[in-house]
Amino acid sequence: MSLFSPYQKHALHLRNRMVMAPMTRSRTTQPGNIPNAMMATYYAQRASAGLIITEATQISDDSQGYSFTPGVYTSEQQAGWQLVTDAVHQAGGTIFNQLWHVGRVSHPVFQQGQAPMAPSAIKPTDTRVWLVDEQHPDGQMVECSIPREMTQADIDRVVNDFANAAKNSVDAGFDGVEIHGGNGYLIDQFLRTNSNHRVDAYGGTPAKRVRFLIETVRAVSAKIGADRVGVRLAPFVTFKDMACPEIVETILLASQELEKLGVGYIHLSEADWDDAPQIPESFRIALRKAYSGTIIVAGRYDVIRAEEMMANGYADLVAFGRAFIANPDLPSRLQQQLPLADFDKGPLFGGGAAGYTDYSNYLD
Repeated sequence: MSLFSPYQKHALHLRNRMVMAPMTRSRTTQPGNIPNAMMATYYAQRASAGLIITEATQISDDSQGYSFTPGVYTSEQQAGWQLVTDAVHQAGGTIFNQLWHVGRVSHPVFQQGQAPMAPSAIKPTDTRVWLVDEQHPDGQMVECSIPREMTQADIDRVVNDFANAAKNSVDAGFDGVEIHGGNGYLIDQFLRTNSNHRVDAYGGTPAKRVRFLIETVRAVSAKIGADRVGVRLAPFVTFKDMACPEIVETILLASQELEKLGVGYIHLSEADWDDAPQIPESFRIALRKAYSGTIIVAGRYDVIRAEEMMANGYADLVAFGRAFIANPDLPSRLQQQLPLADFDKGPLFGGGAAGYTDYSNYLD
């Protein structure tokens, strides 16, 4: 099984098994967090990936946690995303929109001066967000504020916001959506005991803590079809104050429920820093037993390790992140064993074309 061979299953019809991982780049037009022509160029340059998953996208005006990240809840944002999807499709690519609500990983600047919402009113420690405003014109990492606990009305509204954002995404030309359920954001906050102290139907046991995720997936699937829905999960990622002793059990239960719902894929986000915990093989075996659909893995993968994961049946697709920034032609570079360019960390977030669309293909 080759990383460069086509893949077809349900709604996925991909030219290869390489996925461009979602990466926040903060290049939207202001005001309004509107996707633009520069973003269309950026994604189209990388359309040789089998599947592109966009940077995380706000589902509502109170789901934001970082400056200049895109939304998909206004007509202007939808029109901006249409530029992106048209460009990617013209280049022969496939693209899903990653939908997020950041929950407590936010600041009142993004909340019309109010406290962010979360499963419980627990402030994350050692967690900051990137903010550009009058006091921080050049952008600065600032501490998150204390959130407020969500009411049932809040929960119902956010589930509906996810569903509407999915419909808006498909209307804007996306081939599907990925629900961000990992990395310390709202859905992940519901899944974990350290961030979810609720005593109602959404907290306590693993079965209750997965309820918000499952309700969201059901609502999104009802709008666009379950086979066009992916879910990102991150059981072994603990930054943003997300260490939870019950998370593996909870994620496996969630995966069983996602199997019943028939979602298109599960995207396993793996820690990729130097001393990151290794995912035990026992978990990979258990995940495959729980979920028979497409599994995407994302971490520090090279071709050899990626193909080993696929050969073992632990993954069907493999996502690459940072390497896609400086190597828009990454699939051909890896397939032909060509040198990879290094990316400039300076302009990762915010700015213009420099460090964004000015990276060249190897043969250019």
